[in-house]
Amino acid sequence: METSDATLIDRARTGDRRALDELLTRHQRRVYRFGLKMCRDPEDAKDILQETLLAAARTVKDFRGASSVSTWMYTIARSFCIKKRRRSKFAPAEETSLDQREPGAEARQVADPGRTPDESLAGRQIEQALETAIGRLDPMYREVLVLRDVEGLSAPEVAEVMGLSVEAVKSRLHRARVAVREALVPLLGIPEAPAAAPAAPAAQAPAGPGVACPDIVQLFSRHLEGEISANVCADMEKHLAGCPACQSRCDSLQRTLALCKAAPMPEVPAKVQASVRQAIKKFVELHS
Repeated sequence: METSDATLIDRARTGDRRALDELLTRHQRRVYRFGLKMCRDPEDAKDILQETLLAAARTVKDFRGASSVSTWMYTIARSFCIKKRRRSKFAPAEETSLDQREPGAEARQVADPGRTPDESLAGRQIEQALETAIGRLDPMYREVLVLRDVEGLSAPEVAEVMGLSVEAVKSRLHRARVAVREALVPLLGIPEAPAAAPAAPAAQAPAGPGVACPDIVQLFSRHLEGEISANVCADMEKHLAGCPACQSRCDSLQRTLALCKAAPMPEVPAKVQASVRQAIKKFVELHS
């Protein structure tokens, strides 16, 4: 059986180098993926990984288990991502907000209109479309989507990593999901008929077709986070049963989130692993 994180932490805090090495090795690929998606540069991601793992080794004795090991690691990694971004001469002077961006522009940059939806979904193209859509999000939205939908943290864990309220995390998450879904729609092969009428507020769902459609994508995202009441949920289900347009929108959001969850886990370069081990070895030797 695999040794638990809690056991490894306890052993590492007593100076067990093997436990520390196993703990860091277990989490290094996720930290590396987080760095790649946030910094969008392999060299920066390597630096983030090395700095994060070394910082974890230095502070492991202070870890008291108030949060999960993964939350602790992502918190450290995020702090280095922010520093890296501030120092980078390639950082854009001004971020493009979600309100200013034309929906679907990201996907049109990578989509080939001459290919069928099935062909578009095959291979690297859909992965690149997702990467492009996530990469074009403002960092404040990208962080919550990556941590929640790619790395799989709970909303409270994301809030802890980012120092936000759970409500603020969910608000950003819904906007990020809507933006990424809109970017991927041309590639998903899920037809979207126009809504029957202008969208109604996301807080309510009409009971059937022929009335104003709700902002169904955000409403469905809120449903996935357990934010809507049983009555609103029931009304939403009735509306979806009679509204193919809204049903297709929900289907495309579900497909988008499945693609996020299935994001490939990168291999950490051997040179980076060797460099990290050497740095940790020196640190342990100096403090043993």
